[in-house]
Amino acid sequence: MTRRQLLASLAVAAVPTEDPAPPKVFEPDAGAGPSAQKNPATKFHGKPKPLPAGAVTEDWPHFLGPTRNMVSTETKLLAKMPEEGPPLLWEFAKGTGYSGVSVVDDRLLFLHRLGDEERVVCLHPETGDLYWTFAYPTTFSDRYGYNNGPRSTPAIDGERVYAYGAQGKLHCLQLTTGKLLWGRDLAKEFEVPQDFFGTATSPLVEKDRVIVNIGAPGGPTVVALDKLTGRMLWGAGEEWGPSYATPMPAVMHGKPRVMVFAGGESRPPTGGLLSIDPANGAVDFSFPWRSRSYESVNASTPLILGDRVMVSAAYRTGAAMLRVRPDFSYEELWTSDELDLHWTTPMHKNGYLYAFAGRNEPDAGLLCVDAATGKTVWRQVLEWEEVIEIQGEPRKIYESPFRGFLMAVDGRFLAQGEHGHLLWMELSPEGPEILSRGEPLLARETWTPPALSRGLLYMCQNTRTFDGSSPRLLCLDLRAA
Repeated sequence: MTRRQLLASLAVAAVPTEDPAPPKVFEPDAGAGPSAQKNPATKFHGKPKPLPAGAVTEDWPHFLGPTRNMVSTETKLLAKMPEEGPPLLWEFAKGTGYSGVSVVDDRLLFLHRLGDEERVVCLHPETGDLYWTFAYPTTFSDRYGYNNGPRSTPAIDGERVYAYGAQGKLHCLQLTTGKLLWGRDLAKEFEVPQDFFGTATSPLVEKDRVIVNIGAPGGPTVVALDKLTGRMLWGAGEEWGPSYATPMPAVMHGKPRVMVFAGGESRPPTGGLLSIDPANGAVDFSFPWRSRSYESVNASTPLILGDRVMVSAAYRTGAAMLRVRPDFSYEELWTSDELDLHWTTPMHKNGYLYAFAGRNEPDAGLLCVDAATGKTVWRQVLEWEEVIEIQGEPRKIYESPFRGFLMAVDGRFLAQGEHGHLLWMELSPEGPEILSRGEPLLARETWTPPALSRGLLYMCQNTRTFDGSSPRLLCLDLRAA
């Protein structure tokens, strides 16, 4: 073990921080809440096909799905991707933002911005009909010219929803009614300055607490709040700012842990992985991993593989795989310069990692990496030629998934490209194979991971399409006939 590893691996007690502003708590309303109603923002196209006999389905309750790693147990999905994409069931005219979708039973939660308000929206997953909207003011402005909407995905836990806005406002709402149960302005309370792209991490609801990477100057880096009252239970970490990655729960050596890939705007840039005991906020170790570039982010959510954890970043940083020992110190197993993930989370299958890597579109490619050694098995740029109409004229373009997302589902991989393509793929150490490809939309900045629940796929179009249609949330029927 190096001196850096020895010092970083020593357990540190939770930061003794008093709660700066315990929130006022409201009681939930009785009853089932309002029924879903037609609304002008939703355009309905048709009902989904019946679920096939024996189909396995599940909820998608928070960021990256039920297991928080883009792995779905759903079955009986379309065997071939139609050229125009799966049938469009409904579309919701959304405002700005990159927030993802969460679905539990007959409730779909979504966060976006219209004008000077951020809005938490509750829709029916099959129809797009509106149950309720909860709105609150925002003045967030993206410093780099991207859109000014929220980035975080709401989390559904029982009868409560937790939504975290671009300016660090966290709200706990009643799922059935949208009533505010408690709310906090974490950025204001902990004096957190606006980072490069605002707040983007999603809240982690773990047992009786909500865990958030807030990155307060001088600490805490991470806070745990009582999920029923919003009161602060502990603060952890003192040196690293807020990242764009979401905290990941893990069970290692029979004990629960939370892995937080932290690091925000600072000079010099600092950040890395924190292993935290969720019971009390004690930090087992901190592993520094951050680009040397000032304008850089840690945005890829950690990958947990048993007693191993991997972190990765772009900006000439790459990936590192750690093994956590039974005493919760760590050893560094390998590093890889090539596995430089901007915001995606890699997929693990039979000892190999698969991911779309690269900081920008021109340098993006699909990688296969040996999970035991970190050695790149192959790297390929998937490209194809298309003819599209721009301003009434046909133009030939070359398309690719670029910095896309992968989902493991139904015995295959579903890839969502950065411009909105959907691909069924087989991935193995021998190479990638595109089984079929569709184009439900064609727009840049399709940076929101797709969500899948009960055979229905949800995609977020965050910019105008090449033919000019406005941003939308799309519901697509991925059920097999």
